[in-house]
Amino acid sequence: MTIRAMTPEDLDLVLTWAADEGWNPGLDDAKAFHAADPTGFLIKEIAGEPVAAISVVNHDPGFAFLGLYLCKPAFRGRGHGIEVWRAGIAHAGTRSIGLDGVPDQQDNYARSGFVKTGATIRYEGHITPIADPRIHPASPDDLDALVAFDTLACGITRTAFATGWFGPSPTRQTQVLRDGAEIAGFATFRRCRLGSKIGPVYARSATDARALLAANPFATADEPCFVDVLNPDAPLATMLTSLGFEATFETARMFSGALPATDPARFQAIATMELG
Repeated sequence: MTIRAMTPEDLDLVLTWAADEGWNPGLDDAKAFHAADPTGFLIKEIAGEPVAAISVVNHDPGFAFLGLYLCKPAFRGRGHGIEVWRAGIAHAGTRSIGLDGVPDQQDNYARSGFVKTGATIRYEGHITPIADPRIHPASPDDLDALVAFDTLACGITRTAFATGWFGPSPTRQTQVLRDGAEIAGFATFRRCRLGSKIGPVYARSATDARALLAANPFATADEPCFVDVLNPDAPLATMLTSLGFEATFETARMFSGALPATDPARFQAIATMELG
């Protein structure tokens, strides 16, 4: 039995497991995920067969984020999950750790010292693309500003992850909204196994948030898009509901250790439940 760091190919496999559980990962998540902390993605093998996995990504010296905690169904109930859990927690060292906990694991996380600090709600719906002259694809020159916005919004300096996430790929694009020369908001869009996801979103007003949502380059009439929002009472959650989106999935945002100090925009969505 071996617990080791995942290769990018291992991570592709684990994201397939996540898809089988209904998590609907992005088509090109693995590269940006893995770049965030290549030693933070752990997999357990038995006789060469991968059976369980976890990610505990060390974003900065103070904070890590836990996700992709999975065990293949045929191997559940045998202690493999707790073994990768312990290895992942050890990888974080003295950092505070955040996670989005599915309902059937929240009691287990609480017993491990995690405290619920809120809820992450997934909203599903359709939105008609509308062009706005203030919105354009992010350029390499925008990267430093986007990373700075991301740090303000989530309270964690996750430069490695944000650099990969905000970089364009055929299935992931970031759009920025400008007020004159200033970036006033942004949103990242990615193609998923089903439809597309929008996140992070950072906007100061309802008008800007609505314009950014409608800038989804992957939106289609017959496929849904998904937005993950912290707090069902958040202004963006209210807006999505008014647009006909429905809450379809909820996790508990939980932390062990100190909470990050955030300065969020009024209209905000997280990047991904797996990495925060």
